[in-house]
Amino acid sequence: MNDILEIPYVRKASNAKSTPAPSASGGRLVRWLIGAMPTAIVVASLGGMAWWGHHSGWKLPKFSTLTGSAAAESDDWCPAHGVPESLCVECNPSLMPAATQYGWCEKHGIPNCTLEHPEAAHGEQVEKATPADLERAERALLLLPRPKNNPKCKHHLRRIQFASKAAFDRAGIEPWPVGRESISEFIAANAEVTYDPTYVARLSSRAPGTVWRIDKQVGDKVKRGEVLALIEAAEVGRAKAEYLQAATQVRFAERTLNALRQAERSLAQQQIREAETTLGTARIRLLSARQVLVNLGLPLEVQEREELSEAQRAASLQFLGLPPALRQTLDPRTTTANLLPIVAPLDGEIIEREVVPGEVVDARKLLLTVADVRHMWLTLSVRQEEAQRVRLGQSIRFHAEGSAEETTGTVDWISTAVDEKTRTVKVRADLANSEGRLRANSFGQGRIVLREEQDAIVVPNEAVHWEGDCHVVFVRDKDFLKENGLKVFHTRTVRVGAHSDTHTEILAGVLPGEVVASKGSGVLRSELLKNNLGEG
Repeated sequence: MNDILEIPYVRKASNAKSTPAPSASGGRLVRWLIGAMPTAIVVASLGGMAWWGHHSGWKLPKFSTLTGSAAAESDDWCPAHGVPESLCVECNPSLMPAATQYGWCEKHGIPNCTLEHPEAAHGEQVEKATPADLERAERALLLLPRPKNNPKCKHHLRRIQFASKAAFDRAGIEPWPVGRESISEFIAANAEVTYDPTYVARLSSRAPGTVWRIDKQVGDKVKRGEVLALIEAAEVGRAKAEYLQAATQVRFAERTLNALRQAERSLAQQQIREAETTLGTARIRLLSARQVLVNLGLPLEVQEREELSEAQRAASLQFLGLPPALRQTLDPRTTTANLLPIVAPLDGEIIEREVVPGEVVDARKLLLTVADVRHMWLTLSVRQEEAQRVRLGQSIRFHAEGSAEETTGTVDWISTAVDEKTRTVKVRADLANSEGRLRANSFGQGRIVLREEQDAIVVPNEAVHWEGDCHVVFVRDKDFLKENGLKVFHTRTVRVGAHSDTHTEILAGVLPGEVVASKGSGVLRSELLKNNLGEG
């Protein structure tokens, strides 16, 4: 059996004492001890390390260790600031006198405001703040609530020093010159593209009948006034016949009245009045018949039609409403006079076709849909708490799903109600689609631009740190690169504005021409907090 330790059989003398074979439980014990040995070794090692650490004392690595300074073990060393004590600007203020303190700027919410006091900046070629910079900061502060700095924050009084340029290089900190870039602030919202309903026509027949001819397909371009289909409708024939009868009666009544008026005076006035009444009734009937044709979309040129003979009038009515080019393709001897044209009311494109020749239709049946796709609507669903910042005329940028192209428009309608289901506010913009790249019923991301600045002062996102009660950046001293210059970074409190994927707008606190610590600036932040946490 697998659980029994097998021992070869050995014949012994009869007088020898027999040795009993090991039991099955003994074999399992041996294997368990062998398997548990590695775990026991690990536990013992961890216990030994814990005992050693407890008796030797655990300590956080020093700033000097991070920067790799070889002078850390020498007698001339400042353990509090991680530099040689003879060069420490904190321990020897005479080496670098503390900067002038200009106090708290209520307007911009920072100490030593560089917008108001450009002399507080550090750099050889620092730009002075311009009136445009002051206006830009004011616009941003009025537009949205900004994170505020605590006036009691004293981080701006701290300076972080490196023992040498080599120590700074080993720390892996990337300096970045403060510059200007365009940046925008916006409200993001889900958006949907639809046809502009003011440029969409859904066409149906004005009278019941049969589709006699239809030549247009989905996707065909059409012009306003172009005939798209012909419906054979008996009502059209009756209306034309009624008009011809009414016109004939009017002509007869006019001739009768003229004859009576030219007769002798002995004729009774009663006859003349009766003739006038008959003419008036005939004209009313003619007007009614003409209105029926107009309602069917077959308007008449009144003077031209009344001057024609009865035969000419009948011929002109046969293809009433059809353009001359189309009339030439029809044989008047074999073509019905009941044709009702379906005409495009606008320039556009056929986006729907619902019928085929021979199909019976009425006014309720949709035949064709024409849309001018050069005009589209973008409807955004804006969160209720953000809708109060939306204004008519604001710029909108839209990216459809799966497309890298950006389409722009302006806000031209803001709903006065909140959607009951989504609890969002609908905002609409007109989008130009001259190239036809937008697709109706497509979704994407829309951005309502609240503020767009072309020359904003920006720094990389990695350069800005929130220290619980204030935003800070680390500004390189103006003499840092000089051969004998002290390797110092100044902690600067800043007021932040808009954010992009890579940059943060600085409303106040630094100026173009200064250099800040960007990538790797967490090393400086750790040293800044060391005084609060303690070195050990």
